Parts: sequence; structure tokens; C-alpha cells
Amino acid sequence: MSKKNAFYAQSGGVTAVINASACGVIETARQHSDKIGTVYAGLNGIVGALREELIDVSQESDETIAALRHTPSGAFGSCRYKLKSLEQNRAEYERLIEVFKAHDIGYFFYNGGGDSADTCLKISQLSEKMGYPIQAIHIPKTVDNDLPFTDNCPGFGSVAKYVAVSTKEAALDVASMCATSTKVFILEVMGRHAGWIAAAGALAQEQEGDAPHIILLPEVAFDKEKFLNKVRQTVDDKGYCVIVASEGAQYEDGTFLADAGSVDAFGHKQLGGVAPTLAKMVKDELGLKYHWALADYLQRAARHIASATDVEQAYAVGKAAVEAAVAGKNAIMPTIERNGTCTADYSWSIGEAPLSEVANVEKFMPEEYISEDGFGISPAGRAYLEPLILGEDYPPYKNGIPQYARLKKVLVEKKLAAEFKV
Repeated sequence: MSKKNAFYAQSGGVTAVINASACGVIETARQHSDKIGTVYAGLNGIVGALREELIDVSQESDETIAALRHTPSGAFGSCRYKLKSLEQNRAEYERLIEVFKAHDIGYFFYNGGGDSADTCLKISQLSEKMGYPIQAIHIPKTVDNDLPFTDNCPGFGSVAKYVAVSTKEAALDVASMCATSTKVFILEVMGRHAGWIAAAGALAQEQEGDAPHIILLPEVAFDKEKFLNKVRQTVDDKGYCVIVASEGAQYEDGTFLADAGSVDAFGHKQLGGVAPTLAKMVKDELGLKYHWALADYLQRAARHIASATDVEQAYAVGKAAVEAAVAGKNAIMPTIERNGTCTADYSWSIGEAPLSEVANVEKFMPEEYISEDGFGISPAGRAYLEPLILGEDYPPYKNGIPQYARLKKVLVEKKLAAEFKV
């Protein structure tokens, strides 16, 4: 394949380390200038490609690109925009190929979750049929940790660390005030169908009986009576109860505790807040004083407390994506392979998986990672989770505030006359 330009885009909810993957892509591409020309980035993800709004990454200095490694959020802009199937809207895919062709783009690096893997695969397939083959490599990213084949997903380790630390600190607050104040504290975390993030709250426990005392996972059907009995018993025994609840906690029939009755841009149920729902139960049924909090964007933006392991892995999959592309590979996703089974001997390496098997597949918490009572994690669950939050990788600080990359985001001149409505 002759020298071609590359296109990189960020998709879906961002993480504390998605820019570390961008850094890995761009720095590695610059090391392969014999095969890769200019790297373009989509302004606001795949929407940038559809609108032909391409950022010329060559306008950014080496220092700025290096700073992406410690910068949270999506530096180039992300989007929640799911391309429809080829049958439903072939025009979108054809538009992407037209834009890539106009800008001599032969490499497509899509940094996202399961929906992005599906898009990446479709672009690879259609571009071949249209006579302009694109090497499409998916770069894993999701705080939900629900992609198959990879041991874990970049972005998860840092949100897990944030949730564990926040749970520990909030629990100390509640414990110190419970004699005359709050008895029940509920932290709501992300996780629509998979409970990995909520499970990470258990890493706050250093001794038996430590908070969190209850973890609610989507994989375990919610039993109101069992839950309230556990809360009551914990308050009686310890004076307070700390709960970490996944937003996707649901009843046995699959109804979410916090179903808001609408759907988001991807067609997923919009969840309206499981923490206040649980708090109302506690108040109405037990009459206990409570507080609740939503980790919300804070959990996925907390670069100041990122896991060093997560940062290294995020960079590594970005680097591996470029190396795979220049080696002639196509329609794959770099994966993280675990070597060793516990924290003491934990190490990892990079593997790969075919996109045909990755797209639209969710990985859930296995039953053996969940405690017998369903309100916590097992020793096997702890052994899996603990290594992923190891290590600190603090960003540089100035005047007490982290210093993050600021990009110029210089757009290249459009070459296609027609605008494309998104």
C-alpha cells in the first residue's frame, strides 16, 4: 500500500485516558512517516468525518501531543452518533468513503466501544466493495468495561480507582457523623447492563465489615425486601450503611429501578437516577436519614486520580493500532491480555481480536466474581479488579490546578462541494 493519510476519531462517552490512546496513535504515526502521511482527527468524532471537519494534527506540536497522555476528556471532541445499518442508511457510509478518498485517507482509527467496533467493521467492508479499501482498526475504550476478548477496557481502571477512593472517603465522612446525622449514603455510578464500575467500589474495603456494605449490580435481580433488610441490619450493627449502586440496577423482570421512560441517541433506555429511587425506599420504609450522590461525569473525567496501569494500557492500544495498520492488518481491535492471576504477579501484553466477533457484544460480570448474597464481590472478583487500579500517574500542576493540553484544532480546507446533514 502506498503512503496514505490517517483519520482518528473519538466516540461515545469519554474517559480519563482516551486522550492517552490518541497520544499513542499520533506519536506512533509520526514514527512511521514512510507509510503514514498526515494524521487527521474528526472534530466531534465520526460527525467530523461526515461534515468533512477534519483537524490537521500536524499543526500540533510534539509537546502538545505528549500532553494528551495526561489530559482527560476527548481532546478532539466526541459524539453520541450511531451510524445506522448499511441497509438503513448506506449514504452515510458512502459519504465517509468519499471524504476519506478526497483527503487520501487510507487508515481509519476509531476509538470507542461496541457500537464503534461495528461502525469500524462496516467501513472496512464497504470501502473494499467501493474500490477504495480502508484499513480500519478499532481502538478499545469504555468505562463500562464491557467489550469482549480484551481482559479489560482502557478507561475502566481509572473510573474504578475513582469510585473506590470516593467510596472510602465518603464512608469515613458518614461513619464520623452517623451518631446524630446521616445513617445511609448511596453513591450512584455508571453501568447500564454490566456492573463492573459498581463492583470496583468494593476495593475500598481493607478489612471485613468496611464500606461499602451493599453493592447493587445489574447482573443481580433487585429484591426490595432483601435490600431493605440488609440496610436495616447494617445500620443496627455499624450505625451506618454505605451503598454503591449501578445505574442499571434492575428488577427480576428486567425493569430498571430508574427507568425515565425515554431513550438516548443510541436507542438505550434513559435512566433517571437510581440513587434517589433507593433513598426514597430507605426513607419511606425505614425512616432513616440519608444522603446520595451521583458520580456522573466526575468519575470518568477524574484524570488527577487516574490509574497508572490504565494510562499505560490506553497508550499501548493506540500505539498497537498504528503498528497493526502499517503491518497491513485490517478490521481488528488491539486487546489487553492478562498475564498472571493476582496483584502480586500481574502483568499484561497486547493481543488482537477480529472486529467481526467484537461488534455489538457485551461482556458482563461473571457469576464467580459476585458474592453469594449478591451484594458484593467474591475473592475472584477482587483478584480481577485490584491490579487495574494500581499506580499513580499525576498530571503536572500549576498554582494547585492540573495542567492539560490545549489544542489549536486547525481544520483542513474542505474538498467536497456538497454539505452533508447530520
